[in-house]
Amino acid sequence: MTRARSDIDVRPITEPELPEWLRAVNTGFLRSAVVAEAEIEARRATFGDGRWTGAFDGDRCVATFKSFAQEVTAVGGALVPADAITGVTVTATHRRRGLLTRMMTRDLAEAKERGDVVATLIAAEYRIYGRYGFGPATRTTTWEVDLPRTGLDPRGPDLGQGRIDLVDADVVRKIGPEVHDRVRRTTPGAVSRDDMWWQVNTGAVRYDPKWTEPFWALYRAPDGTPEGLVSYEIDDKWGDAKQPLNTATVRHLLAATPAAERALWHYLCSIDWVVRLRSGDRAPDDLLPDLLPDPRAARITTQADWLWVRILDVRRALEARSYGGEGALVLELLDPTGLAGGRYLLEASPTGGSCTTTTRGPDLTLDVRELAALWLGDESVTRLAALGRVHEQRAGAGRLADALLSPSRRPWCPDMF
Repeated sequence: MTRARSDIDVRPITEPELPEWLRAVNTGFLRSAVVAEAEIEARRATFGDGRWTGAFDGDRCVATFKSFAQEVTAVGGALVPADAITGVTVTATHRRRGLLTRMMTRDLAEAKERGDVVATLIAAEYRIYGRYGFGPATRTTTWEVDLPRTGLDPRGPDLGQGRIDLVDADVVRKIGPEVHDRVRRTTPGAVSRDDMWWQVNTGAVRYDPKWTEPFWALYRAPDGTPEGLVSYEIDDKWGDAKQPLNTATVRHLLAATPAAERALWHYLCSIDWVVRLRSGDRAPDDLLPDLLPDPRAARITTQADWLWVRILDVRRALEARSYGGEGALVLELLDPTGLAGGRYLLEASPTGGSCTTTTRGPDLTLDVRELAALWLGDESVTRLAALGRVHEQRAGAGRLADALLSPSRRPWCPDMF
């Protein structure tokens, strides 16, 4: 017998319920319902650091939701406290009963009360999260590079006094966080990584049965400073004529300087026996294609939305970022949930801005999800106005907003969470 909607208990889970919660996550993501003991133990280690919610039909978990503390880099480099959402599932037998709405509503209200400025997630499905005020704030692009066609010197990069070394996971766990911190502070849309990220992604904690050890290459500047790090794997494929047809696939590449980025990409493009390179998830304006003498050697294989943002505190979100000039705008913000709606006066400058509530007439009217898409500068007010998603109340306000909000480089989130 199917229980009524009111009989489904939505609540924070206890640690003994973690295996059942993980089983429900696997079911929701269409994976094997069997949960490895290694994964259970690894998750127990971080249980106190997250906010784990389950919906229970009797003793069976039928929906899951988790959030945890995160920082997101705003335009200009400020680190903004965020409520990062992950592990969202509803079992197929219990859809359309409002379970996600109950879990999301509770989590966002608690995040706002805690003082989080935004909420973030990576959306598996596009059409779900707009109704909760989220908008796609960054995008991702992946390339496949035909290496013989690039025109690069196959002997490898000219490093000058710098160097590239293959390193093991122990070195990565020591040096990687430093490199990542440098990169994320200059990359709008980048998010923080905790120690468990480094443990899992270097194999110190292994609960994925498909885990394989990658190669790690570290770039050091002439003074010895670590400035770039890449992890990659290479398959083992040969043609019938004993010709190598191997593909190198990048898992993660971080570069704190253009020199490090150029050196690491050229290194990857010159590994013996490798004829194809897959870039992994990169920023839409990544340098990779134009670092090649023949940029047509790189073709786009994926281009999609990536990090989604939900504004919780409009004033702090707009004051956290810098702007492309000076100007003032009155924004009429619509938010059916009541979390972030109102009328706000933004007075912007290249060094920052101030944001206050106001009774002045609006220059632009928009939903909170559209402000989320605009916050990191990867969307255009003029474009959204053409789509009917932003309404210009004062002539020229859209052009002014675009001039103020656009960053010098497109935002990018290097991580999945």
